[in-house]
Amino acid sequence: MSPLPELRYLSVPELESSAAALAARWPGLCALDQVGSSRAGRPLHLLSVGHARRAVLVVAGAHANEPTGGSTLLSVARRVLEEPRLRAGTSWHFLLCADPDGASLHVTPAPRSLLDYHLGFFRPAGAEQPEWSPSVLPPDRLPPETRALTGVIDALRPYLQVTLHGTDLGGSWVQLTRDVPGLAEPFAKSAAELHIPVETGASDAAGWRASGPGVRVMPEPGSDPAYPSLPDDARLSTWYHAHRYGGLTAVVEVPMWASDLVDDPAPHPAPVAAIGRLAHRLLRDAREVELVLADALPRLEGLDGPLLRAATWVLSLMPGLASDWIRLPPADTTRAYVGSVDAFGRRLPLRTAAMLLRVLRDAGDPAAPRLERLVETWSEAFAERFQARWVPLEHQVEHQSRTVLATALHAREQAA
Repeated sequence: MSPLPELRYLSVPELESSAAALAARWPGLCALDQVGSSRAGRPLHLLSVGHARRAVLVVAGAHANEPTGGSTLLSVARRVLEEPRLRAGTSWHFLLCADPDGASLHVTPAPRSLLDYHLGFFRPAGAEQPEWSPSVLPPDRLPPETRALTGVIDALRPYLQVTLHGTDLGGSWVQLTRDVPGLAEPFAKSAAELHIPVETGASDAAGWRASGPGVRVMPEPGSDPAYPSLPDDARLSTWYHAHRYGGLTAVVEVPMWASDLVDDPAPHPAPVAAIGRLAHRLLRDAREVELVLADALPRLEGLDGPLLRAATWVLSLMPGLASDWIRLPPADTTRAYVGSVDAFGRRLPLRTAAMLLRVLRDAGDPAAPRLERLVETWSEAFAERFQARWVPLEHQVEHQSRTVLATALHAREQAA
């Protein structure tokens, strides 16, 4: 993997400072308000542009390890402020960071490589993720970040919610809770201009209807999930909360490192055997991490921090997921889908090992060097297998921003 130019993702305080500057520059048109607090007491801020009742809500920072969204959010806000046509009859609202506590624990604002990215990795357990918690927790146990987000949706009743996500390595794709006709063309054009592959077979969207290359429409609530073993279900997430007001949600994914191996729509010549090998590798890698954890746990007695909770949660998911892959291969399996499963199967144990490594290092545990070797080996193998190439940060932000604006335009036409 070639050396990277200097780059840096924005921290939450920097996002808040930039948003405050916009509100000060555009008084009367732009406002910054606190709409809630995190579990640790950090403020949740909403930047609003315009006063029209028809609204778009843009959410950044729902996953701590997906840092592009904050920069994209500011880019879109500036465009909306500077181009009156974008706010004609529409107000725009930007939740700066849905999980500031998580963001404070993901500590790689300027990754130089996949190894560097993973050495500072954090992504909370499902019940602690603002968008996913409604799918795994009863309403009376939802975290305050989730309640703040759904409260904003209830107040705004947006015709469109866009939530900004990303992947460490792969391609770009869009997930929709309802179809947005016409979106696939500008999405694909933007990706091509910026040399970002379109992920045509994302395992996240296995079995979902394609509206166009890289644009998938989620199944209706009540249908069978793609992977029954996983406890979280997108159709029970905050993405569907806008439906009660006639709206929809678009999830816009953009990669930090790109791979041209995730956009091949050709049928795979031997999908059952290939996915079987990937499931076996997932179980093998998970077992390596489990052995380290089992050795260290007696020395970690009394520890129950978010990194350890997240690592053990991901470990618990892997056996069921491997079984789902084997039992439920989608019809007409493509090379892109097998590539996406390959990436997912490398990503989960690597993330688990990386978070557990941080726990062991902080505790001065003697098992840490064993995990260090795993994280280094797996990061390098991941990058090499997928021929990872860095997507310039400005291209990540530009593609995601273009997709947000195109989605808002086409969804507005549909809602009119």
